[in-house]
Amino acid sequence: MSTTLCFDFGNTRLKAAIFIKKELVEVRILENGTPQEMESLLNEFHPEKTILSSVIHHDQSIEAILAQRSKFHLLGPTTQINFTTPVGKPETIGADRLAMVAAAVDQFPNEHNLIISLGTCITYNFVNNEAAFLGGSISPGMSMRFKAMHEQTALLPLIEPSNDFTLVGYDTKTNLLSGVILGMAAEIDGIISAYEDKYAKFNVLLTGGDICYFVPHLKKRIFAEQNLIFKGLYAICEKNN
Repeated sequence: MSTTLCFDFGNTRLKAAIFIKKELVEVRILENGTPQEMESLLNEFHPEKTILSSVIHHDQSIEAILAQRSKFHLLGPTTQINFTTPVGKPETIGADRLAMVAAAVDQFPNEHNLIISLGTCITYNFVNNEAAFLGGSISPGMSMRFKAMHEQTALLPLIEPSNDFTLVGYDTKTNLLSGVILGMAAEIDGIISAYEDKYAKFNVLLTGGDICYFVPHLKKRIFAEQNLIFKGLYAICEKNN
């Protein structure tokens, strides 16, 4: 069976997705992305193809390891993709954003798509019905907002995210949860409304590790897909190998 490993090295987590043929069968959280960890995964799955999307300063030697053991592709500015990037400096587009847009175009061709990723930052990414990535916007993510309030005040604690809160917070923790999570949900709904004023019809794809905290609070119609980036990486890997 044809096996493909797709690696996503983000600011918060390092992850690997295992595809057998075209089916995503498993996602793993990596400890540190060391050469030894890569070798262990390669020995376990014996992939035919591999792809790496990285927005961090990773150990460069793992690229050589993946290239020696598989048909390897490093996602970057020279990658062949299924959309155009008519933005000012396409080489500055994050690898993760390229993968998410590729997934949207692959799943919803010839349609407008707004892809919203909830991770370290919130990224809004718009690709039109001619498969042209027009850009979008970036704002602070959930954990970044919790940390900012803790680090830039004398008394506010650093809390863990939770959906156990009400609109009207009754203590410090629930005030922080309500402010950050409902505030971000209102931001997301507001950005979607702004796009609705400009584009008559489009799909909204919500992805990223934090989506479970926001889906219950959003008023707009969305497609929630936590593994969207991996589906994009798989499509890009197929196109470049």
